[in-house]
Formats: sequence, structure tokens, C-alpha cells
Amino acid sequence: MKLVIIDYGAGNIQSIRFAFKRLGVKAELSSNAVTIKQADKVIFPGVGEASSAMAKLKESKLENVIPKLQQPVLGICLGMQLMCNYSEEGNTKGLGIFDTHVKRFSDTVKVPQIGWNKIEHLKSPLFNNLKEDYIYMVHSYYAPKCEDSVATCTYGIEYSAALRKGNFYGTQFHPEKSGNYGASILQNFLEL
Repeated sequence: MKLVIIDYGAGNIQSIRFAFKRLGVKAELSSNAVTIKQADKVIFPGVGEASSAMAKLKESKLENVIPKLQQPVLGICLGMQLMCNYSEEGNTKGLGIFDTHVKRFSDTVKVPQIGWNKIEHLKSPLFNNLKEDYIYMVHSYYAPKCEDSVATCTYGIEYSAALRKGNFYGTQFHPEKSGNYGASILQNFLEL
């Protein structure tokens, strides 16, 4: 299996690589459109601020490549948020894969949300043979519950912990930092 992690300078790439290595899969890093298109599975990571990450994606000329991919694609954290229509963070236009707008948590909760949160209402092959459990979060912005929601968390409000539309999947949480539970999610992604 050819697994490619999109390398556009805005991802927590090493921890994702190590997570797949523990599962026995070598992940290739690439910003080359042809290499990404030829992959069996694609990871779209993201750490940082939405507008600067989108600028880096455009510099890599990948903003038009990602939405056209046909194989399973997993966006993680900011990667998932960039797959939405829009983010309030930096007034950023997203890739328009998930039909929702990313919003900032209100000041009624501590921002960013850092730590473990319970994932609920699981409705995706990513969660095959898994029960509701705790996953690791680090974020100040969230995708509201919407038609593409396949799991939720609650932090002041209930929001999307995971999204899916066709071959595109996204997790707000970090499966690579969520212990055995997160490893099971990544294994399920590999088996899609």
C-alpha cells in the first residue's frame, strides 16, 4: 500500500509517520501532485493557523488537487478544517469539501481546548469495532454539527469531532496522539 502524507509545511508530520510506522506502514511525504494522486491513501495534516496554512497549500499548488482526489483522504485537525468551506480563523476560504463553516469557541470555555475529550455518536467506517471513548484534542476552532458529521464531542457546545463526505474523512482530534484508540482509527482508515 502506498500511503502519502501531504507535505505543505503546515503539518505535525513526524508524529503521524511514527503512528503509521507502529502499524507497519511506511508513509511517504510529498508535495508532488502526481505522487499524491497515485497514492492508495492520503493524509492531509495540519497544525497552526488557517490562513497561513492555506497560503502554504496554495504555494504548493495543491488547493485544486486535494478536492479532486478519488482515494480515501484523511484530514487531521487543521487539515480537516481546511477541507471545510470557510474558517473564521484568518477569514479563510477553505477547499469546500465539507459543507460547513469553522467557528471559534466562545469565551465561555477555556480556549484552546487541550486534552482528552469523549467522542460520541460514531457513524463511520473509521470507527469500526470501536465504542465511544476518549481522544486527544488541541484546538480553538471547531466545525459545528452538520450533515457531514460522523462523530461529535462536547466542549461548551456539541460539535463535529469527525466529518465524512464520500472518500473524504476528517478528524478534529489527533488520532496519532490518542493512544490505542487513535491507532485503531488509523488502522480502520488503512482498511477502507
